[in-house]
Amino acid sequence: MTIRQGPRAGGQNRFGQGKPARSQFGQGKGGAGWRPGAEARDDRDGLTVLYGWHPVSEALRNPNRTLLKLLATENAALRLAEEVGELRITPEIVKPGAITGLLGPDAVHQGLYLEAEPLAGPAFDALPDDAVLLALDQITDPHNVGAIVRTAAAFGVTAIVTTARHSPTVTGVLAKSASGGLEHVPFVVVRNLAEALIELGERGFTRVGLDSEAPETLDAVGPRAPLVVVLGAEGKGLRQRTRECCDVMARIPFRGAIQSLNVSNAAAITLYALMPRA
Repeated sequence: MTIRQGPRAGGQNRFGQGKPARSQFGQGKGGAGWRPGAEARDDRDGLTVLYGWHPVSEALRNPNRTLLKLLATENAALRLAEEVGELRITPEIVKPGAITGLLGPDAVHQGLYLEAEPLAGPAFDALPDDAVLLALDQITDPHNVGAIVRTAAAFGVTAIVTTARHSPTVTGVLAKSASGGLEHVPFVVVRNLAEALIELGERGFTRVGLDSEAPETLDAVGPRAPLVVVLGAEGKGLRQRTRECCDVMARIPFRGAIQSLNVSNAAAITLYALMPRA
């Protein structure tokens, strides 16, 4: 197949690091207007709050994560000692209600609460030649983004590109949905997604956007690297300017009566189809 060359531009990396087609995706919980509750303290204030066994235990194992405060119930602290081993931070033993009071009654914290500094993301010029990225175009539901992070960690994605606005921050809700994946897939936060895609194209990345009405299927595109897979918002799909910055638009070939998937499920199928085989 022929890959259309989208916009490209030279120049140095212009983005801060670290810190309308029809969509093939169903609407996520709460959609664009959904806002998490008291558990949603996030890294835009220089603090990441994690809770639950997988997010907290993976953060404790991550030498690149700066730990600030750990609360644990007696049972959770015993489990940490057995399964994680020696900790880099001493837990403060509390009753379960103390953590519930911090997070709200709906948070399933499993007796663990961690405050930490946000993880830094890589600069574009530091990405490896075989990098595989996910770029999220105004996907706002933290449950969906968390599930995408978990999928990305399972497939060995290099990083996730997202925007400073119109995207969820790294909240406890997102981290819980990611099930520890946040410690393995860094975020690259950019000011303008279209400009970021242009720069990635200049650096040799093939930019594949997902669209239910695209003429090409994922099989026709085939595995390639370096690669950036561009996923659109639930219900809206990719914005026109984002589409213009893709080299090819592709679709998942559905055979059944349902012609849409949750964006995290679509991400998993797309990564399996397009990532180079080891």
